[in-house]
Amino acid sequence: MRLPEALRSLRHRDFRAFFGAQTISQIGTWMHSVAQAWLVLSLTNSPLLLGLINMLHWGPILLLALPSGAIADRVAKRRLLIVTQAAQACTALTLATLLATGVVAYWHVGILALCAGLANTLFNVAKNSFVTETVGRDDVVNAVALSSAAFNGARIVGPAAAGLVIASVGVAPAFAVSGAGYLLSLVMLATLRAEGRPPRRARATTIRQDIAEGLAYALDTPGIRAVLGVLFVVSFCVFNFSMWVPLLARNVLGQGAQGLGFLLAAVGVGAVCGALTLGTLVPREPPLALLDAGAAAACSVLLALSLIESVWLTAVALFLLGYAGVITAAGCNTALQLGSSDELRGRVMGLFTLIHGGCFPIAALLIGAVSERWNEGTSLFVWGAGGLAVLAVLMAARHRRVVSTT
Repeated sequence: MRLPEALRSLRHRDFRAFFGAQTISQIGTWMHSVAQAWLVLSLTNSPLLLGLINMLHWGPILLLALPSGAIADRVAKRRLLIVTQAAQACTALTLATLLATGVVAYWHVGILALCAGLANTLFNVAKNSFVTETVGRDDVVNAVALSSAAFNGARIVGPAAAGLVIASVGVAPAFAVSGAGYLLSLVMLATLRAEGRPPRRARATTIRQDIAEGLAYALDTPGIRAVLGVLFVVSFCVFNFSMWVPLLARNVLGQGAQGLGFLLAAVGVGAVCGALTLGTLVPREPPLALLDAGAAAACSVLLALSLIESVWLTAVALFLLGYAGVITAAGCNTALQLGSSDELRGRVMGLFTLIHGGCFPIAALLIGAVSERWNEGTSLFVWGAGGLAVLAVLMAARHRRVVSTT
């Protein structure tokens, strides 16, 4: 049976297994994220302490994304994926056990968030640089789009399932299901034929030399440098859903766990639609103008959210935020994969992971501080307006460079 154009990457056996493993793992990840946020708010009722937990979870990206990229260019990527999934399963199941025995404390959550962040950094770099090896270059755009759809489809199932489980039987079972998802993903990854082994090197180098080579390559390549700038804007300003949505749900809209799941699902539906739009209508490397437009649209939605106090209007705005944000982020992912050489792809995707995930811990702490000092509406307005301003500066700088070379 011939697959629809939007699903053409699924004709590759390895990508089917990889896609399934990602989907299951990320459903577990979103359950873990929602359960963790709800647990911290239940223990502390503090946006600032929630921001600190998110910083601990995502902070390792700031230190390890670049070394992880160098490691991914040195070892078999499938092995990295399996090991990191096992580590993430351990963190989720440990939290479930602590909750079930009634001894969980805030510091437990902090330590386990840090451990999960370490494993997650290696997993994301290996995953992003492994896509090309499961489909080949011709289907990279579609494969990245479907991977984004899997990630963001998990925003629908994971948060909704977490809200249902938390409301009906408690937070501990949500962590247990998350851990089971990681274990199932591990089994599926073990069936892949592609190992993702690195090419042979002409000379021996250190990790530090590899990192320096990757940074020089990215900064000296105008197309990659421009894409990384857009990625910074959308990552710092827009992709803070696990901060924005719980704060909006609890403090602005007065919603419980089920309302939180509904709002996160709205983000997920928009993100899936955005990913499928990209995979169907953009067969080759996305143009930079599309990435600029997506980032501007997403930041504009943040401005709108700062004024909304209706659950349904918030859901519509979050749908649009997910749609524009994922078109931009997945487009950046695709452009970087297609624009980098095979020998340096792991390091380039390490930069992608550093920016896309590494912006979050800093932004999360600042969002928590601004929201606690003033309110959530002020925080949304500052991030939306700031994102538009930085994007305008980047576009003007690119225009000046083009004019100066003509």
